[in-house]
Amino acid sequence: MWTDLLLQAGLILLTVFMFLAMHNIPQKLLNKWRYRNRADLQAKRHFVIGAQFLAQARSSKSRSSSASLAKQAEAEADKAISLNSKDAAAHILKAMALDLQGFKTSALDSLDLALSRPAVKSLSETEKGDALFKRAELKMSMSRRGRVDSAVEDLSEAVKMSPENAKAFCLLGECYEVKKMREEAKMAFQAALKVDSNSAAVRAALDRIGSS
Repeated sequence: MWTDLLLQAGLILLTVFMFLAMHNIPQKLLNKWRYRNRADLQAKRHFVIGAQFLAQARSSKSRSSSASLAKQAEAEADKAISLNSKDAAAHILKAMALDLQGFKTSALDSLDLALSRPAVKSLSETEKGDALFKRAELKMSMSRRGRVDSAVEDLSEAVKMSPENAKAFCLLGECYEVKKMREEAKMAFQAALKVDSNSAAVRAALDRIGSS
């Protein structure tokens, strides 16, 4: 009985293998895997080049040079995204390059893409927290109605995922100040001070709340 079952299983496997071979499916799958692997490598290469441009743009003392380098960083980010749109890092790079050029709304759109599925799956908890902080920072800098509540939501998640980000705690405190939530602001600033005890800005904020 077992011999018959094994023989039948062998015949089924042989039939499947012959079917796949006749339709050249193994070769097609291999080619697809090779293309995907090559595209991922090229995307990472464009990302690294873009990150280098962004670093140069931030350190440049010339406004025109900084803008030009930021634009090149954006272009490299776009190339990386075209090859692998599921990599959140490329969207974040584009957002930072756009922000440096002053295109805050577009930068916010790029961060939204980075934090949406399936791209967000490529981020670690800490990386996601940092991206949420950056998005909240952009929202606050745009000074539009309704941005504060949205920023608080991002920052509340950010400090859970990236608890060593003193800037996130500090910005959360500033948001609570805007909302006239004094105790919540104080707690956020105290948390920031635990992470960065040398922060003059945080100490000044606590003094400001204490004297109000």
